[in-house]
Amino acid sequence: NLVIGCVIRGLSLPSRRVIIMLTASQALPMRAACGRRAVSIIAMAAPGKAGILNVNRNENFGKLRAGYLFPEIARRRKAHQEKNPDAKIISLGIGDTTEPLPKYIAEKMAEAAAGLATRARYSGYGAEQGQGALREAVARTFYSGPRLELPGKRSEDEIFISDGSKCDIARIQMMFGSKPTVAVQDPSYPVYVDTSVMMGMTGDHNGTGFDGIEYMVCNPDNAFFPDLSKVKRTDIIFFCSPNNPTGAAATRAQLTDLVNFARRNGSILVYDAAYALYISNPDCPKTIYEIPGAEEVAIETCSFSKYAGFTGVRLGWTVVPKELKYADGTPVHNDWNRVMTTCFNGASNIAQAGGLACLEPEGLEEMHAMIAFYKENASILKQTFTELGFKVYGGDDAPYIWVGFPGKPSWDVFAEILELCNIVTTPGSGFGPAGEGFVRVSAFGSRNNILEAVRRFKEAYGKTKN
Repeated sequence: NLVIGCVIRGLSLPSRRVIIMLTASQALPMRAACGRRAVSIIAMAAPGKAGILNVNRNENFGKLRAGYLFPEIARRRKAHQEKNPDAKIISLGIGDTTEPLPKYIAEKMAEAAAGLATRARYSGYGAEQGQGALREAVARTFYSGPRLELPGKRSEDEIFISDGSKCDIARIQMMFGSKPTVAVQDPSYPVYVDTSVMMGMTGDHNGTGFDGIEYMVCNPDNAFFPDLSKVKRTDIIFFCSPNNPTGAAATRAQLTDLVNFARRNGSILVYDAAYALYISNPDCPKTIYEIPGAEEVAIETCSFSKYAGFTGVRLGWTVVPKELKYADGTPVHNDWNRVMTTCFNGASNIAQAGGLACLEPEGLEEMHAMIAFYKENASILKQTFTELGFKVYGGDDAPYIWVGFPGKPSWDVFAEILELCNIVTTPGSGFGPAGEGFVRVSAFGSRNNILEAVRRFKEAYGKTKN
């Protein structure tokens, strides 16, 4: 296309230059008549466009490498299935629960749904922060009792009910904006890094990680807890315990060091406790608020997803203590309340009925039984890989097994296991640079599938570990 500028002499117009779009086949002479008036023709090449919009893409999305980890795994699984249509693939990759909802909890949700069909029990919008009864139950169940000293106890108005931790992490990032600096465990849940990139907190990918992110290496050499003496000061620290993907749970002493590190640096600690109820070790806290002083530096996010099979139901919560304040003295609690009331209409009232049932005596018993089931799966898998001669981590206080394949790229190991065993795992490098050479194996599966997976692993790797 050509841009033709026509300067029309003698016309009384606000602008005497007229821009005309012509294709090459519509070329005009340099002097042409416009009616009876002469015009001057100025020809220039128009900038190329791929579409009709004049809106630029958010350049931060261009920094992201490939797709989000788990859709990429699903894509490769689909390609393998199409290539091997008779293969019975077992998924031990994405950490999705497989067992039916516990009976008591499901019945309470069904009752709530049925109640919405009656005038007496119908309800529309609720409080964006969550139903009062559920907020109180979360505070009573998880943030009170002898494990917490008085400053660590959390009140119900500091509990914000949501549709899950993943969504809350994105909203937390939106609240912080694009200026803060960020540190993450390496390896860690990809959402921490990817949302930081989307928000514009980082530079480009340098081939290993993103410039501008402080990667806190967690590996077998440091017992999966970062050497904080080597960690640069950042505004925000993302930390998950038990860790996804390594399955390592931080001890009380380690978390005390972490909280003190955040306090010295004036950093906000975003503590992901999504797997806390899987912890068996009494020396590993189940909430960051068991650590003195955490209430002044830490936000905690948690979820019913892996406790009660709510990965599809969608229900979680975030704790924002009133003692947590920005440098200017503004309570973070105020801004988080504004985010939730502006960007969220509250969790489903049916889901909240399920959450309340989870925290009643019958529901708690069912929830702990489900956790015990997945922990037994983890024990079976960990024992299998140990017997096969692999270096194996996690699986005791978390539903994930972290298996080492030294010297092998993680995606190659993923492809090898899929090809040899028809089993989907998760490549460790998808969780960060320090995950290279590992795969994560999830304990979320039916017992039959777990036992069948064990049989296949032994068949493929029993004689010699490649």
